Amino acid sequence: MKIAILSNGPGNYSTKRLKEEAKLRGHEVTVVKYKECYASIEQNNPTVSYQGVDLSKFDAIIPRIASYMTKYGTAIVRQLEMQGVYTTSSSIAISRSRDKLRSLQLLAKSGIGIPKTVVSRNTTDIDDLLNHLGGMPVIIKLARGTHGNGVVLAETKKAAKSVLQAFYLTNDDGTNILLQEFIEESAGTDIRAFVVGSRVIASMKRQSLDDDFRSNLHKGGEGTIVKLTDEEKKIAVKSAKAMGLNIAGVDLMRSARGPLILEVNASPGFGIEKVTGRNVAGAIIEYVEQNAKRRNKKDKVGA
Repeated sequence: MKIAILSNGPGNYSTKRLKEEAKLRGHEVTVVKYKECYASIEQNNPTVSYQGVDLSKFDAIIPRIASYMTKYGTAIVRQLEMQGVYTTSSSIAISRSRDKLRSLQLLAKSGIGIPKTVVSRNTTDIDDLLNHLGGMPVIIKLARGTHGNGVVLAETKKAAKSVLQAFYLTNDDGTNILLQEFIEESAGTDIRAFVVGSRVIASMKRQSLDDDFRSNLHKGGEGTIVKLTDEEKKIAVKSAKAMGLNIAGVDLMRSARGPLILEVNASPGFGIEKVTGRNVAGAIIEYVEQNAKRRNKKDKVGA
């Protein structure tokens, strides 16, 4: 099978692992720098080329689209979908998962537990908004922030108002700003569940190493093996499906009212392999083998 990994380059750890596992299983693998691809758009003949090669000749693509390249990366994936090339993650699923507000709306629609969240662009109603969330402290975040960036913990009403005003002032691209309840029992800790198809392949707990309430490994958080309950496994898979993703990193926290989903990541990192010893890359290649001969499934999320 001919497989293309859409990536920023061969030096990325996840890209290396996917290429390594695909080759071990006898596949022909090419790492494609999607930002160097170009799309030719014409009637009845959509094409994508990379270094003079038509990518429609591949049996499957595995998109590893960086958050800051979402629009261009998903445009390339969409063009390949139009050519009938199998993709492990659809362009629309990647796009919706990158929008925190849209993601939370879809999770709530699917009956999945999430932290209480409000969205507003009006600082004059701050008291009412905070009361709706149950009081202080609260989390304030940009809907398109990644790796813990654009996320602030406000411990007082005065601090919350200042942060909101600063976000509104500097946010000139229309990105939504979310206010979210602070789950005290999970401060600085969350769980990453790596979902492939209908299974959780690996899971780890992420803990901040200082007083930071964010547990992202990109922020210096430490990962350890954790055993998920059946309920947590079920909600992780359900969350990935709510986004329309076949491969996802689902972030959840344990709260007094049960597991709550924080985010669903369309291009999760493979650091979880180093923590758990699980062969995540191998599971993804196996999924490609089982599904690439089928056509891309019609998106059923509906939003």
